[in-house]
Amino acid sequence: MESKRLGGQTIILKNRPKIISNSSIVGQKESQGPLGEFFDIVMPDNLWGEDSWEKTECRMLKEVCERAIEGANKKNTDINYFFAGDLLNQIMTANFTARTLGIPFFGLFGACSTMTESISLGAIMVDGGYADNALCATSSHFCTAERQFRYPLEQGTQMAPTGQWTVTGAGAVVVSNEGNGPSITHITTGKVVDYGIKDVNNMGAAMAPAAVETIKAHFEDTGRNPQDYDLIVTGDLGRFGRELTIDMLNKEGYDIASRYIDCGCEIYGEEQDVQSGGSGCGCSAVVFSGFILKKIEEGELNRVLMGSTGALLSTTSTQQGESIPGIMHLVVIEKGEG
Repeated sequence: MESKRLGGQTIILKNRPKIISNSSIVGQKESQGPLGEFFDIVMPDNLWGEDSWEKTECRMLKEVCERAIEGANKKNTDINYFFAGDLLNQIMTANFTARTLGIPFFGLFGACSTMTESISLGAIMVDGGYADNALCATSSHFCTAERQFRYPLEQGTQMAPTGQWTVTGAGAVVVSNEGNGPSITHITTGKVVDYGIKDVNNMGAAMAPAAVETIKAHFEDTGRNPQDYDLIVTGDLGRFGRELTIDMLNKEGYDIASRYIDCGCEIYGEEQDVQSGGSGCGCSAVVFSGFILKKIEEGELNRVLMGSTGALLSTTSTQQGESIPGIMHLVVIEKGEG
């Protein structure tokens, strides 16, 4: 059997699965940022008519999934697998959405790396002939994440300078073996990297080493370099994590600064008082499904190295004094057949 492996962490998808549909939804704060025009739906408020923030997040994920399926001119029964996860206890948002959709479901927890994790697994299934169509999605909500991981909103706790604002947003894509759309050509799966950082208000520093290791592995496995990509993207490192990633990769011999963005730095403007930037599963999900895919469609980008970063902590691990492991998964997205 012909191998599809390149090096230690990368695979090549020779059948080039296509992203044939995408959908994004954000909250008011996200719509007021620099990328506001690229999102499909803007919620009028953080509750969106629901009884709780958690129910709102479930509605967000359900909405983008249904819109992505509809945009692909498919029915739920045409989708072979649904890959999704989120930040809430036992990935409750994804579980409840899967209950509604009725599609065979793989529930994922990659923290904020979940978008590219879901795309990776969906693309592998399609490329291998195990699925014709896969739905890949994730979500986060500022209020649900604050309630679970940080402090009650009523307390009005001030964010640290290195802190990040959880994005209220959800994104979904349909990956298919036929149709028009950008191709997924390579996947580099990340390893868990832990530099011993324990500060929950500095997620960027905790995740940056994982981003560096996965990007470095991708270049080594493929023989490519930063100049082979129009854009290199990380998920939600924020301003501090972004600069740390640039510095660490420079020491490894890779200068990415001129073609590198971080979704957490792009989604909010400096005037929006979010300290180091955005975070959450929805951060890379909406920037990718809203902004980046539209720029590929418009011809401004031809080859993108897309990564989502994740901090693999929980309230239990934090209370027990554990450090914060990080991970990042990469996918290569290329316009058309080129």
